[in-house]
Amino acid sequence: MTSGPHPDLASQVRAALAAHADPVRAAGQQRYMKSAMPYLGLTSPALKGVLTPLLRDPGLAMESRAQWEATIRELWDGATHREEWYAAIALARHRPYRAWVDSDAMPLWESLIRAGAWWDVVDDIATHLVRDTVLTHPTVESLRMREWAGSDSLWVRRAAIICQVGAGVRLDQSLLADVIDPNIDDPDFFSRKAIGWALRDHARVDPEWVRAFVAAHPDLSGLSRREALKHLGPLA
Repeated sequence: MTSGPHPDLASQVRAALAAHADPVRAAGQQRYMKSAMPYLGLTSPALKGVLTPLLRDPGLAMESRAQWEATIRELWDGATHREEWYAAIALARHRPYRAWVDSDAMPLWESLIRAGAWWDVVDDIATHLVRDTVLTHPTVESLRMREWAGSDSLWVRRAAIICQVGAGVRLDQSLLADVIDPNIDDPDFFSRKAIGWALRDHARVDPEWVRAFVAAHPDLSGLSRREALKHLGPLA
């Protein structure tokens, strides 16, 4: 069984991305994202247009879980431009490999979150790869998310807070409360914004629960409170 990275996928991805580079757009993207790593300058539709046929090419398909993980790592660790990180996430999320998005992959997602350490990649990983694993394996992963909520990494904590964004009626309210509580006093913008986002998203399903949570936590930051109640109006 093949365990190393796919021999061709990463090189073909990099060549295809480079062929669509737009240096002017790239400079603007890097400024906007405040990114130390440069961009190639692809728009989101262009990036999807480049990656989709490569990921669907039978000749570039992953032969094993180990190869899939190794190729994600190769794209990520060898990246010189941010779009290569996005390509690694696209490979991780590619539907044919959905069965491998499970608890065994969580250490990989945590590693990418720590290495990426910025909202664009962290949020994509957290609200798709981590969320899907939490929903599929709630008993094990709720414990992991409670541990992540006390992590030494702001970005791992943020991932724990937002890991149920988009979960809808499947959201575990006790888990949401438990990952928010240790972070309420965190002064960092990205932590406070994450709390507000997670609560605002759940307000679509259970607005009264969110209202009650906010009312019961007067120590929530103004930012978290405003975001949580954004579509609900002020508390009575």
